[in-house]
Amino acid sequence: MDINIILSIVSSFGLVFAAEFADKSQLVCMTLAARYRPWPVFFGAILAFSLLNLIAVIFGAAAANWLPPYITSAIVTGLFLLFGLQALRQSPEDNEQLQSIKSSRSIFLTTFSLIVLAEFGDKTQLAVVALASTFNQVAIFIGATVALATTTALGILIGQQLLKRISLKRLQQISGTIFILMGLFSAWQTLQFFHAS
Repeated sequence: MDINIILSIVSSFGLVFAAEFADKSQLVCMTLAARYRPWPVFFGAILAFSLLNLIAVIFGAAAANWLPPYITSAIVTGLFLLFGLQALRQSPEDNEQLQSIKSSRSIFLTTFSLIVLAEFGDKTQLAVVALASTFNQVAIFIGATVALATTTALGILIGQQLLKRISLKRLQQISGTIFILMGLFSAWQTLQFFHAS
């Protein structure tokens, strides 16, 4: 394999891993995996990240301009706040019932939607756009996607370990609080778009 391709994969992996570690998408995966089955969360996130990286590599900087950033940010804000309030309002019995009823398809689609909306036009996607304009596009795609798969897997493992150490009710409160905090942060970002214009 060409040394430039290896360097491109390593560079994109390192940059994207550092940018996404403990970022909102990893927290989303951690929170969802703590409440639901891990595999649909993992595959939903990986498909979302793969799609976003593909868009970034193929369409470059124009991909982030398809939708005005404030619209994407407002949708993300609404989803985070909705999931947060829903988690805080459920009783432990509801949560146990939801845990058994929630289908793999529903968990997969929830994860996919949240990640696509949260990460579309985000700093990581813009970093992939910048790298793809300079280095081998296939190598950048591979490095970025593997980095995001790694941060997702770490988030899921942490989320699964939480279930063994704390009660469902406490987890529900933590999960709801994390989503609401992410929603408030996303709302603040949305307001920044209006102040900048």
